[in-house]
Amino acid sequence: MSSEFEQNLEKYAELILKVGLNLQKGQRLLIQPFDLSTSFIELAPFVRLLVKKAYQMGARFVEVFWNDPQLYLIRLQHAPRDSFEEFPTWRRDASLEFTQKGDAKLTMYAFDPDLLINQDLELMTIVAKTVLKIFTPVRELTMKNATNWLIISAPVQGWAKKVFPDLTPNEQIAKLWDEIFDICRVKQKDPVLAWNNHIKQLHARLNYLNLKQYASLELKAPGTDLTIGLPKGHIWIGGSEKSQNGIDFTPNLPTEEVATIPHRNMTEGVVTATKPLPLNVLIEDFTLTFSEGRVVNATAKKGKEMLDKIFEIDEGANYLGEIALVPHSSPISQSNILFYNVLFDENASCHIALGKGITFALENGDKMSDEKFRSAGGNDSLTHIDFMIGSDKMNIDGITEDGTAEPIMRKGEWAFKV
Repeated sequence: MSSEFEQNLEKYAELILKVGLNLQKGQRLLIQPFDLSTSFIELAPFVRLLVKKAYQMGARFVEVFWNDPQLYLIRLQHAPRDSFEEFPTWRRDASLEFTQKGDAKLTMYAFDPDLLINQDLELMTIVAKTVLKIFTPVRELTMKNATNWLIISAPVQGWAKKVFPDLTPNEQIAKLWDEIFDICRVKQKDPVLAWNNHIKQLHARLNYLNLKQYASLELKAPGTDLTIGLPKGHIWIGGSEKSQNGIDFTPNLPTEEVATIPHRNMTEGVVTATKPLPLNVLIEDFTLTFSEGRVVNATAKKGKEMLDKIFEIDEGANYLGEIALVPHSSPISQSNILFYNVLFDENASCHIALGKGITFALENGDKMSDEKFRSAGGNDSLTHIDFMIGSDKMNIDGITEDGTAEPIMRKGEWAFKV
């Protein structure tokens, strides 16, 4: 690799630790995979760089949960068919310990979208539900910002091949790294300053929306005519957050969105996805119909069986937990690349999420019991699955309490100034 690449890799690692996590001197750090499909073996050199820089920044202790998706593939192919509800709880316990003690947590989300394409969908669903249940205590604390956390990605061969199939293997990896550097503002003269300015812009957007306190949003685009009710006390979030232990952090790199929580029972109409959804199986060209907040019909040209499995996770998976606004002019959108990776694709497009509502996007939501959260309009679920619905044809209005419609987005771009 070139010296320029090495320099950009160093800058990316620093951005992750300084802007994303805002790792504090004396703080511990856990580096973990997003799920069983995340490859740490291929990313070992990058993980080692992150660990080195974390210690140089003053981390007290760094732990890494290594993961090899090939082991998961072997399990699906050869393990006893009645063994898939088993999962080691020590991983949950370790992650929970780090969370409860206010340690920093870095999650890596990098996988081959085609690795599991021919495997038993029923078995994969059992594993997914088992892991979701076991990790519920960790996920609930994370969604309440108990500590500073971050999700990032880095290229692995199968992912790079999916995104750039016409290049050679070495070119695929190099190209994907280069795109990540661009999208994450790594190539700018001062990436940290660039991110601080970007976060200020996001905060200006969400401050405007928080002052408005719209009763609902109306979304219209080809294949989409959707009204999303918003609960009283909803909070628009985006860019950086503050953890319960007082640390400012940016939970996603990249991030281009401002988001809030829909009212569980107040979504009506039809929405059509504008990008494929990469899960265990790729779901493409799908449309959902909502009534009183619940999905009452779902169609898909590809991956319908996988789509149906989402709704079987639990009752809450049939309702929305997030609405996020992203301008079509975002750097990821303008790259014109389909990344087959939700962390990137969701920041190219307005999106909504099925499942768990963002607790800190509701006033005092992170302090509410599950029952009180639901009664305030929040949704509860084991899962939280984002999918993309935005385009350069998307128009969004905010509807005030008296029914007045005010423009928020026109043709995929912001319709108000800050």
